[in-house]
Amino acid sequence: MAQPIPLQKDPSQTDRALLGIRDLVLRGEFKTGERLPELALVELLGVSRTPIRAALQKLAEEGLLEASQPTGYTVRGFSETEIADAIEVRGTLEALAARMAAERGVSASFLAAMSDCLGRIEALLTKVKPGRDFLAQYCQFNTQFHELLAEASGSEIVARALTRAGSLPFAGHNAFVSVQGEIPASLEIFRIAQRQHREILEAIEARSSARVEPLVKEHARLAYKNLQLALQNNEAMKTLPGASLIRRRP
Repeated sequence: MAQPIPLQKDPSQTDRALLGIRDLVLRGEFKTGERLPELALVELLGVSRTPIRAALQKLAEEGLLEASQPTGYTVRGFSETEIADAIEVRGTLEALAARMAAERGVSASFLAAMSDCLGRIEALLTKVKPGRDFLAQYCQFNTQFHELLAEASGSEIVARALTRAGSLPFAGHNAFVSVQGEIPASLEIFRIAQRQHREILEAIEARSSARVEPLVKEHARLAYKNLQLALQNNEAMKTLPGASLIRRRP
């Protein structure tokens, strides 16, 4: 088994390589099954081979790449079933976090912070239609709410597991936000998600663990419903990072 590649003393070099390679793959610069050449990546990204290798290893752990024999990495493809499974894993862990938050209790100030975040989303939904600025702001507030939800569990173990699960390709809570702007009645999809956010928060505040767990799982599955809608809309798929990696059903 290969030994883990140590991170650079300057972590920004590895971060730069990680973000750069992920961006190249998701933009379709490398196709499914294609081998990623280290020397070409060194020239493209302007970093040395050590952070490139560390980044490739990290992306393989996340599931975007896979190790190939005898050495190196190739780009993975993803079936709809695999994406659904990744979303289900993330949703199950997030439901666990919400249940723990309800059972253990969350301070009034923390609940207020979560509510304030949702208030920002509601204000956004009442003012504008989906567009580049709208999507960027929505992703920011949506990320904040889900991070607060993980923190509300009071468990670093669960929070770390959630971070890892959310890094799986197409599993994150913002994975399909970009396509929603191209889907008819997209504002209603955002509003459904927001109503679910509010119900989740209310259940945590009421200390109702039995209610909050299925609510969170259903909320996570909304991401897969968005994927299904996108797959029926070629214009929407053009806005989805990594769309070329998805193997469509015949």
